Amino acid sequence: MGFVVFILIIVMAALVDLFWLDTNRKRWGWMENWSKLQKTLFFSVFILASGLIYIGLGSELL
Repeated sequence: MGFVVFILIIVMAALVDLFWLDTNRKRWGWMENWSKLQKTLFFSVFILASGLIYIGLGSELL
């Protein structure tokens, strides 16, 4: 359950920043010439990497 909440928070934070907070295109402007497929792949890899980091830091040492 915690992992799903974590992924939801990451996705919502990225989307809010992309569509609402970055009105001047200063943070995400470097992606303006990218296709929708490239943007989807970028955010998918971003979410996957965030999830792997969360799992890696949250796992107990054996």
